[in-house]
Amino acid sequence: MEQISSWLAPVATTIAALMTASNLGSRMTGYGFIVFTVGSISWTILGVATDQTNLIWQNIILTALNLFGVWRWLGRQAKVEDGAAKAAEESVALPSETLFPASSLASARVLACDGTPLGTTVDAMIGCGSGRLNYLVVAKGGVAGVGETFRRLDWRNARLDDGSVKSSLDEPAFTRLPELEKDNWPGR
Repeated sequence: MEQISSWLAPVATTIAALMTASNLGSRMTGYGFIVFTVGSISWTILGVATDQTNLIWQNIILTALNLFGVWRWLGRQAKVEDGAAKAAEESVALPSETLFPASSLASARVLACDGTPLGTTVDAMIGCGSGRLNYLVVAKGGVAGVGETFRRLDWRNARLDDGSVKSSLDEPAFTRLPELEKDNWPGR
């Protein structure tokens, strides 16, 4: 058992860290916490097998925290997202405006007017007084956040369409938009 735990503990912990750090949505984060739980249980077994009291207690605490993470991301958050998705789906058939979950806006695909992918939204700036969207920050390119570029897409050049943001710009026009510094976005 000690041999299996000595391999499973670091492998599970590493995979779980990658799953949660990748920010691939609440379900993937929840699955990451399941893998973290496997890792912390394996570390606990290793601590028992090697008589390391601190390792045992630390990982008993981490197991409890990981189980909370499973509940938070696969239980509570998944239900919230399901509620938002159901409301958006139901709104399509109603005579009023179709709804789009605001939480989905921070990771929505952005498409050019011809359907060409332009990037993914990373944030949206909203007027405090008006409650209106001012602009989106769209990330394009790079790998795992390294080498990506940010551009401001004014809301007047965008609309929500079937789970994506559809831009009125084509890809060359979007590419000509000035790049934003990652930590210095315009206030207006």
